[in-house]
Amino acid sequence: MATKNIDLKTLASSAAIILAVEAGLHWVAWPTAIAPIVLIGTARILEGLLLVSLIHVSCTRGIAAIGLHSNRFTAGFKKGLFWSAGFGLLAALGFLALYVSAGITPTDLIRTGLPYSTGGIFLFFLVGGIVSPVAEEIVFRGILYGYFRRWGVWTGVVFSTLLFVLAHATGGRFPLAQTVGGVVFALAYERERNLVVPMVIHILGNLAIFSISLF
Repeated sequence: MATKNIDLKTLASSAAIILAVEAGLHWVAWPTAIAPIVLIGTARILEGLLLVSLIHVSCTRGIAAIGLHSNRFTAGFKKGLFWSAGFGLLAALGFLALYVSAGITPTDLIRTGLPYSTGGIFLFFLVGGIVSPVAEEIVFRGILYGYFRRWGVWTGVVFSTLLFVLAHATGGRFPLAQTVGGVVFALAYERERNLVVPMVIHILGNLAIFSISLF
């Protein structure tokens, strides 16, 4: 992976886009009765489209600079499934070790609150399980990791993961899923050179956590 795919100008422009969309989200949300999850999903879609458009015009390689290749989508999807299977197996072994050695119930560390209505749960799975992971991978791996990677793989991993964790406040609970996920997503992106790979891992990971939280 090239170490200068994302320059400071592109990083700053990306931050401005995100801040503008988030400010608009809060402005729209205040006087309306639109469900927050719908507004969040709309904001994530808009952010993703605007950021991809920015990368397309600002990088000499276009969106290939962040590992999006039209002719490698299927390969990235398959690789993502492979990584997800391995990640899931390791997570299961780690949870088992926590339970056996310390009596910790692993699901308590990753369980998330879900809406009560069927429609709310569907929207939560759609936005939180599919839409947001795609947008977040563009931001945290495609742009942030792509910028910090110039100082080495682990610099990119640490800083992109740190910002990923900070963006997912957990109310005092240790952000286990976000920390482990951020590292895995970045390493998968570094290894495969294809942003679809961490997108798939992220989507399947979120859907798995939400599914566990149903019970």
